[in-house]
Amino acid sequence: MSFMNKLKNKMQNAAKETLTKTAGNLTKQRRTIVFEDMPSTLEEFKALEEARMSTPFDTAALTVCALSYYPINKQLSIEMLNFLRGPRPLSGMDLQFLADRFRNKDYVPRSYFLGATPDNDYEPNEPYSIEVEDNPYSYQNEGYATLYIHSGGADSPRQVQLRKAKDEKWYLWDQFLLADIRKPESENPWA
Repeated sequence: MSFMNKLKNKMQNAAKETLTKTAGNLTKQRRTIVFEDMPSTLEEFKALEEARMSTPFDTAALTVCALSYYPINKQLSIEMLNFLRGPRPLSGMDLQFLADRFRNKDYVPRSYFLGATPDNDYEPNEPYSIEVEDNPYSYQNEGYATLYIHSGGADSPRQVQLRKAKDEKWYLWDQFLLADIRKPESENPWA
């Protein structure tokens, strides 16, 4: 085999290898986190298997659970969120943001559970399940992950940002789950 043929073969093999690596990095992972029952105390919340926060998917799903409690038990919701945030508890500005977002919109967090849609007033299926997914750009910043959760009342998924700490746990860094969604059927004056 001539030098040029060897070079051509080597370049083709390198191109195939690069294409394979690129295609391998473009995979999308989706996980369904299932809660047989919702925890009703902080201790029950911390006892959940997902509360080990060993994956960003677990922490993202727990964020939905914690936010779901805000309309019925604000203090418990805040305690759950502070647990998920680890060494960075909610600030006064964060607490005000939560209060503003929940004004007349208690259904938004429920919309992230499977089966919850505007047509059924965001009543989720049981067992309570949340689908969390990543994409090719979810891990661009070292030590951080941006995951996505679909709402039954929105056209595009919403982000949850997580940060991996020295203890190898994934903590809640920021969430964008409380943006407006379609109103439930019972609140729609045009229905």
